[in-house]
Amino acid sequence: MGRGTRHARPIVLVHGGAGARKMTDEQALCLTHSLVLGYALLARGDSALAAVEAAIQLLEGSGLFNAGLGARTQLDGVRRMDASIMEGRRLRAGAVAGIEGIRHPITAARLVLEKSGHVLLAGEPATRFARHFGLAPQARRVADRSDRPRPARGVTRTRQLFRALQAPRGAVRRLRACGTVGAVALDARSTIAAGASTGGIGLMLPGRVGDSPLIGAGVYADNESGGISMTGMGESVIRLGAAKAMAERLAAGRSPDVVARTVLRALVARTGGRAGALVLGRDGRFAIRHVTTRMAAGYWDGEGEPVVRDKFL
Repeated sequence: MGRGTRHARPIVLVHGGAGARKMTDEQALCLTHSLVLGYALLARGDSALAAVEAAIQLLEGSGLFNAGLGARTQLDGVRRMDASIMEGRRLRAGAVAGIEGIRHPITAARLVLEKSGHVLLAGEPATRFARHFGLAPQARRVADRSDRPRPARGVTRTRQLFRALQAPRGAVRRLRACGTVGAVALDARSTIAAGASTGGIGLMLPGRVGDSPLIGAGVYADNESGGISMTGMGESVIRLGAAKAMAERLAAGRSPDVVARTVLRALVARTGGRAGALVLGRDGRFAIRHVTTRMAAGYWDGEGEPVVRDKFL
């Protein structure tokens, strides 16, 4: 789906993942609330960075997506999460990878941006960093049977990990349940921000990091080009450097719709991957595109009602 008119109005876009599953009514309502919250901040003059963080926080806290409270367990039974956020005026960025026990990884990423002088913190030190700033812990949730690995220790765990490495390519794809969340926004000062948050993928080896916390892969924002938030098969998005590739094409004057279509086609052709993208240009034009069956996403610029659906083809 593309938007061709040029305008400088504040706008926010959100997504709840790309894949084959149909969006539920509860997810659609949650995405709508996320858009309303994000735009309310923009309307009162807050920054695009604040709007992106707040919109993603709401999705993380809902338990309806594979992020924050809803993050799925990985192969060893542990929930590890990744997130990143970036603003386009000074190219400031913050990210966390493999963080545990934190309700809002996107806020941990923003703290890295604002408090650390670094871009990416990973693993247990990232968790300690978040706890140092008093971030709310992640509540326990009851996983469904497909999401609950059996306890495994020693030799049994080693065998499970080995089987995962040897899994047929098609089987791995079938287990890649999507649900990564993300947002991009343009504020009244013409600053763009973008972010993403995820609990990873099915059949995920401990230590695996996807595209969501990698600046230039899953997320990018630059006032001289635009903002991008990706979702889908992270390994393919990383290999293509998809978010930065889109930003470079935006900077060269291509429309968000052309940019999204071009890079997503290249992702399929070069890597065999599947993904979706929010692409927001510096002038307010945008596109929501995907090469998966569905992508739960929406947008709102304060006019009419927020638009949310799971197909933008």
